[in-house]
Amino acid sequence: MQHIRPAIVMMVLMTALTGLAYPLAMTGVAQLVFPRQANGSLVERDGHPIGSTLIGQNFTSARYFHPRPSATTEPDPADASKTVAAPYAADNSAGSNLGPTAKPLIDRVTASAADLARENPGQPIPADLVTTSASGLDPDLTPAGALFQVPRVAKANGLPEADVRALVERHIVPRLLGVLGEPHVNVLALNLALDALRK
Repeated sequence: MQHIRPAIVMMVLMTALTGLAYPLAMTGVAQLVFPRQANGSLVERDGHPIGSTLIGQNFTSARYFHPRPSATTEPDPADASKTVAAPYAADNSAGSNLGPTAKPLIDRVTASAADLARENPGQPIPADLVTTSASGLDPDLTPAGALFQVPRVAKANGLPEADVRALVERHIVPRLLGVLGEPHVNVLALNLALDALRK
């Protein structure tokens, strides 16, 4: 009993400290210091959340900039032992884990590249428009990936290409402190700005 009692007391104490006190304290600090980020970096329109700057969305209309492909899946409603594609399923963040010689990956990239080549003939296709991120939820594109889509988006919206290109360039987020990360464009923010430009 002299060994069991201290072990139980220590377990209860550590559970209270690390399982309750510490998470509650960190949540409180986050709400005070970074309230927007602590609440998911939500983007609202007309008082309603429409997305997050941290999680990509599956824009498919020709009028919008498209994100990079997503490899997330969900259980097949018809057969729970199988999965079906569910782009940007935030509850199932994962890459495809397909190797570079996997036929399904080669077929998907080849088909995507052919579609993009028809969309913007003669232009080099940025890699992020045909490859998925490790999470499958990447909300950002490279500047090249966004600029590649300018002709399609401009044509679909009846806007001058120069105006759409300038919009993309205004939404390029540079490296943090000039050295950390890579320049990128948040697709949701860009598409919201595109909506405003069309009005």
